[in-house]
Amino acid sequence: MADDHPRFPQLVASLLGPSFEVVGQVADGRSLCEAAGNLKPDVIVTDISMPILDGIAAADELKKSSSKSKIIFLTAHADPDFVSACLATGALGFVLKTRMATDLVLAIREALLGRIFVSPPLGDTLRG
Repeated sequence: MADDHPRFPQLVASLLGPSFEVVGQVADGRSLCEAAGNLKPDVIVTDISMPILDGIAAADELKKSSSKSKIIFLTAHADPDFVSACLATGALGFVLKTRMATDLVLAIREALLGRIFVSPPLGDTLRG
């Protein structure tokens, strides 16, 4: 889990706790890349806006390093251009923070199956 807001990772961990084990939490994109290399998580949940290296750049670096971790963006950015940019990194999920209670676990399950999940209504805009 990568997010620069101090209490947010704990909130996400409590939401995921019944279904998934959270193996690490970091506050910036550079630390995300380092932790992913060491921990090799099945899924990475990351914000877009973070210091040092943003989530999109971190996802690009992980892709270049042949990381097998599936990436889900959990963000407040409700813009189709961000969705496209995130999915272009190879990410399999884009979840709005306002919908995390309903969408995050589903997005992780879909990613583990190799399927893309985008929070509504943003997913509808991509389908045209």
